[in-house]
Amino acid sequence: MSRAPMKSTLVAAMVAAFVVTTAAQTPVVAPKNKYSPADDVKLGQEAAQQVEKELPVMRDEQVNSYLNNIGRRLVESIPAEFRHPEFRYTFTGVNLKEINAFALPGGPMYINRGMIEKAHNEGEVAGVMAHELSHVALRHGTAQQTKATPYAIGQIAGQIAGAIIGGRTGAIIGQGTPALIGTYFMKFSREYEKQADILGSRIMAEAGYDPRDMANLFKTIEKESGPGGPQFLSDHPNPGNRVEYITAEAKLLRVTPNPRRVTAEFQSAQSHLRSLSPAPSAEEVARNRNAGRTTGEVGTSGSRPGIGTIPRPDSRTTTYTEGNLFRVTVPANWRELGNNNAVTFAPEGAYGSVNGNSVFTHGVELGVSRNESHDLQTATNELLQSLRQGNPRLSSPGNYDRGSLGGRQALHTLLSNVSDATGGQEVIDVYTALLSDGSLFYVLGVAPREEYNVYANVFRGVVRSVQLAK
Repeated sequence: MSRAPMKSTLVAAMVAAFVVTTAAQTPVVAPKNKYSPADDVKLGQEAAQQVEKELPVMRDEQVNSYLNNIGRRLVESIPAEFRHPEFRYTFTGVNLKEINAFALPGGPMYINRGMIEKAHNEGEVAGVMAHELSHVALRHGTAQQTKATPYAIGQIAGQIAGAIIGGRTGAIIGQGTPALIGTYFMKFSREYEKQADILGSRIMAEAGYDPRDMANLFKTIEKESGPGGPQFLSDHPNPGNRVEYITAEAKLLRVTPNPRRVTAEFQSAQSHLRSLSPAPSAEEVARNRNAGRTTGEVGTSGSRPGIGTIPRPDSRTTTYTEGNLFRVTVPANWRELGNNNAVTFAPEGAYGSVNGNSVFTHGVELGVSRNESHDLQTATNELLQSLRQGNPRLSSPGNYDRGSLGGRQALHTLLSNVSDATGGQEVIDVYTALLSDGSLFYVLGVAPREEYNVYANVFRGVVRSVQLAK
């Protein structure tokens, strides 16, 4: 993103968690866990590296953007008592035809292409994602490890990845990893499954979906899985009366009269997948990998070049205090770049100068813009108009999402732009709130469109970390 001169002063950011509290009647209590949330993050990141080496993850902008949009709604609807600021939620498609999905400790989630293709509506896709998200939020992976003989986190990463994924796909990931844990981790317990169903129902309702679509999802899985039995249900055993208790739970929740179901985005995603070559089975991928062949890769791997080679956001963080204005926490491998008007945090290779303007391709900018209106939406529109001076191909905002920042009313919107640095499409994540003196505080998150599913959660983590001094 390119910046034209603006009248602004330094300040800090806004929140991405838009939570509506509803009263689910069935209690859910996270199980005992001797590991810390930071351990979940470390374990999940190490396991994710193994997953992305072994499985045909989709580097498909449309698929991953769609999954990220659903995931974002769900993450923002996790009840406060199950939120972990350290977690980094990501949502990635896998080019496999089996109806399956899995999530790793700390947030990485992978959804098989077959799950999207066989779903009858977006509510069913959101249902499986809400279920998996609940396993992560309740920390079921490390809770199960708590019950077993302890091993070093680094030693168990590959094994627990295969265990959580389970089935034939898990067998691929588990290759070459010492069998330290045994079959105990090859599936979640029925107790944990029911917890994920109940909490997932609550998350769905708060995110604008109907939990009964989760129940319909399980019917779809049983019907569409084909010979050999449903892989998803082999790894996620039915606690008994699953459809009945999910339906009963839905009656206790505040479900919107017009839930998200057959959306234009869902139809577009399914149409796009039908235009691709058919997805292989997990067994086909395993056979080809054993033979040294690659099967099932979709899209291009790696990142679009920015101004240099761009490292992924570090799971470690650094906190900065900006005078007497604000504090913010960002990935440890992002550098602080301050000027008269704002402060930018970006990784090496993601910032520089184009035609005399400072630009960055990945990262966040935080600042304050003076305005005369003292009306949040008007002030936000004025900010975006000033941004357009240096970014003539910046899109106009659609509807604003409403939330809060430190008790202040806040707005959020997503914009698209063409980067002056790369010539490629980029996404601008915009958060705004009025400060006590009437000025507009803003946070701008910038990432290439094809990488946005990774960076969106990082941006939200940065936004949630901000502490304003006024």
